[in-house]
Amino acid sequence: MFPMYLVKQNLDCSSIIDVEAHVRSELNGMGLRDRVTPGMKICLTYGSRGFPYGLRVIRTLVDVFKAWGADPFIVPAMGSHGGGTDEGQVQVLQKMGITEESLGVPVKSCVDSVYLGDTPGGVPVYCDKYALEADGVFLFNRVKPHTGFRAPIESGLTKMMSVGLGKVKGAEAAHRAGLGHVLVEMARVIDQKINLLGGIASVDNFQGDALVLKGVKPEDRENAEQELLKLAWQQLPKIPFDHLHVLIVDEMGKNISGSGMDVNVIGMHRRLGGKPVQNYETLVVLDLTPESKGNALGIGYADITIQSLVDKIDFQNTYKNSLTTGYLSSVKIPCTLPTEREAIETACNLHRGEDCRVVRIKDTKHLEYLWISEPLLAKVKNLEIIKKVNSIFDTVGYQ
Repeated sequence: MFPMYLVKQNLDCSSIIDVEAHVRSELNGMGLRDRVTPGMKICLTYGSRGFPYGLRVIRTLVDVFKAWGADPFIVPAMGSHGGGTDEGQVQVLQKMGITEESLGVPVKSCVDSVYLGDTPGGVPVYCDKYALEADGVFLFNRVKPHTGFRAPIESGLTKMMSVGLGKVKGAEAAHRAGLGHVLVEMARVIDQKINLLGGIASVDNFQGDALVLKGVKPEDRENAEQELLKLAWQQLPKIPFDHLHVLIVDEMGKNISGSGMDVNVIGMHRRLGGKPVQNYETLVVLDLTPESKGNALGIGYADITIQSLVDKIDFQNTYKNSLTTGYLSSVKIPCTLPTEREAIETACNLHRGEDCRVVRIKDTKHLEYLWISEPLLAKVKNLEIIKKVNSIFDTVGYQ
């Protein structure tokens, strides 16, 4: 088959180096110390998404609240993830190093959330019982574009309150109502029932490191998230081509994106329909990350996959996540071929007779390095050529 080129996108990858010092500075700047009294039981939230600096942030929060005399504890704020069970959500945290042993504080998990009432539009609202019992709640989450809707506020602190702390029932209610503005209304109901102390909102750079770690006061939450979302859009990893014949994704998974493969990268039309902005005609996905624990939500966005990926799927876990979101097409199994080689050959042969425009990526989160076919070399200038291989089957590694 044809040659491929490993290229590097020249992106600004500035990031916060001393995460701990930055978080401490943000907490001090919030005037939070005056609101924390000795013995206060503080609920700290942590979601299901893994990111490199997450453990450093939550450990710093634990240390600071302890130093102020409080008794912090961790609650998994992840909706229906982790199979929608108490132990499953604890295991998700354990995979990211969030344990009672590593942090020296309790991890309290209960997916049987408490009904609080309805939004003005009639959507039922639920909240984690431990958050309700706490003397104060402090949030930590990343602000980023969601993979299923567009709104002034998408993924972030507000969604962590309404869906994350809402557990399975809250997630189901939010998705049935279509997410979007409903998340804000649900969070406002929860805000009236808990003592929200504030939160740390992060924005990633192109490499997934912390570009922003911002202390957010409760009264500033909605405005702050809207501004941070604008920045997050600017930092969203992108494939620098609008049209491809074949896109090969080495790995999909819940630790990569809530939708397995970020539809903001592969094309929102694969989830919501409509005219494609990114027209990637044939999408091949080759593996499922171990961190996904068999949850292959998003496999349905691919056109071709391989048997070894399908063999890794925990269908019960995957279907539960799909039924919660309401996007059943996301778990349809695509054309399944025996090997990686056959999958790639089949995809490329669909476009025989053309100068095949092919990109191969590690996943939809890490796009600094990518493999591209020769017809794409002249299409974008901001690429550094690292090396050339003679065949697409020699595309190994991304540095």
